[in-house]
Amino acid sequence: MGLIVAGVWGRPQYNNCLERSQILVLLRERIVRFAASRVGEGADDIAQEVLLVLHEKYPALNQVEDLLPLSLQIARFKILAARRKTVRRGENTQVSVEDLPLAGEGPDPYEQVARRERLEQLEAALKQLGDRCREIFSLKLQGLSFIDIQQQMKVGSLNTLYTWDFRCRKELQERPRK
Repeated sequence: MGLIVAGVWGRPQYNNCLERSQILVLLRERIVRFAASRVGEGADDIAQEVLLVLHEKYPALNQVEDLLPLSLQIARFKILAARRKTVRRGENTQVSVEDLPLAGEGPDPYEQVARRERLEQLEAALKQLGDRCREIFSLKLQGLSFIDIQQQMKVGSLNTLYTWDFRCRKELQERPRK
């Protein structure tokens, strides 16, 4: 391009005739290459953010010698900020949704075992109850109403049946604790 002229002690010297817009175009390319060597994806975004900072905060700088080291330092800060952000959000340890196993339709094994244990405890407690309580629970599980249970058990008062039911449920609740 003819923009860089060999300088003293191997340091390049730039022509002073470059305008700021030309310098920023060349600087953008350099920042993109620098960022791409560090992060890969997102290098264009970092370069854009760096140019925005240079435009807003350093409008007085017009020399390449001033802008290049400053822009690379700003790019380093932007790269580090992006890395901190991904770590803070946990994006660096995320697992793809396609890699996760699908949940089954039925209950998980823990729930199955817990249900089985509760049923075993209930059966053991029901076996320890008296004949009247077992009969009341059996009729209730068949879906009969209290009036139907009263007629089938030949109980004189419905309130008596309510009392028996309450006492049986209370006794059943206390059984597993024992």
